[in-house]
Amino acid sequence: MVAFGRLGRYFGRRFIGAVMLVFINCALLIGIVDFFEFSRRLGERGDISVADIGYLVLLRLPAYSEQMFPFAVLLGAMASFLTLSRRLELVIARTVGASVWQFTLSTLALAVLLGAFLTAVYNPISAALKERANKIEASLFNANRSLFQQSTDGIWVRQQSVDGQAILQAQASSDKGRTLTGIRIFSFDRHDKFVERIEAQSAALESGVWRLNKARVFPAGVEPQDYDSYLVSTNLTPEQVQGSLASPDSLSFWDLPAAISASERAGIKAERYKLQYQTLLARPLLFATMVLIAASVSLRIFRLGGVGKMILSGVLAGFLLYVAQKLTGELGENGILNPVVAGWLPVVIGGSMGCWILLQQEDG
Repeated sequence: MVAFGRLGRYFGRRFIGAVMLVFINCALLIGIVDFFEFSRRLGERGDISVADIGYLVLLRLPAYSEQMFPFAVLLGAMASFLTLSRRLELVIARTVGASVWQFTLSTLALAVLLGAFLTAVYNPISAALKERANKIEASLFNANRSLFQQSTDGIWVRQQSVDGQAILQAQASSDKGRTLTGIRIFSFDRHDKFVERIEAQSAALESGVWRLNKARVFPAGVEPQDYDSYLVSTNLTPEQVQGSLASPDSLSFWDLPAAISASERAGIKAERYKLQYQTLLARPLLFATMVLIAASVSLRIFRLGGVGKMILSGVLAGFLLYVAQKLTGELGENGILNPVVAGWLPVVIGGSMGCWILLQQEDG
């Protein structure tokens, strides 16, 4: 069979080589930008070396590079098809009776396998490294701080406890939401009367309490007091904290089903996790869609010209697919669209359009 014979394997090797080349170059660019950004933010810290910044960048790089892999597939497929067309190898393939579907099938199969590998293997690794990077980043940016910086952004949580109500604000979370950094807590009694304000470098959720580290307590009408460790009661469970605070990107593909079940048992909406899970499930088809888009704009005979327009149209189509994914993702997170529909609809429509264009351009 042509698709998986020697010719198909040759086209597949060209495709994988081009994708890896694009991916490595983009990852290097992301790493360099991230390195200089951290150097700027941590340049005044004499206790942090270049090696420390480089290690943090390396931990963050897999998670960020994972997000641009679909574009690496698109650009790699376009580059491989255009190269084959420029060398007239596609013309030779047609003369031996191979249709566009036959010599594209091996590339599509490799794209699907690559998407499955990223979902099942690469994503769990990148999520674990990103979680570790979050902890290191939190310790770097909160170490040696006298007080929590004034800020209106970050994470906000309202909780009830045996002592009354409290409002928590944190700059960042890690360990699936169980560890918070840059904490500010406003505590009220059971009659909603203000009791105290607490600022701390970090907080860890334990059984029935938040354990604050390096805390300063501002009681109403009393001078502030400093504590190395300070406890604040809470009724939040680890499941509730994970459902409210943990970012979907910090959970691996294999952890998402348990996170969805835990959030639903705790009475918390799990649309974010469901959408992330469906998006990861749809990734193999997304990569196949990128190959179809690349094929639809790159299989024109090279000597006929219009290469620049083909490349531009392919990049634009990939960008529009990305925008559609983001739009449906927002609708899915807000409960307007079912997460299954939000995760799969742009991919299905993009793949269908790619197939339709190829059917219009080719004769079989």
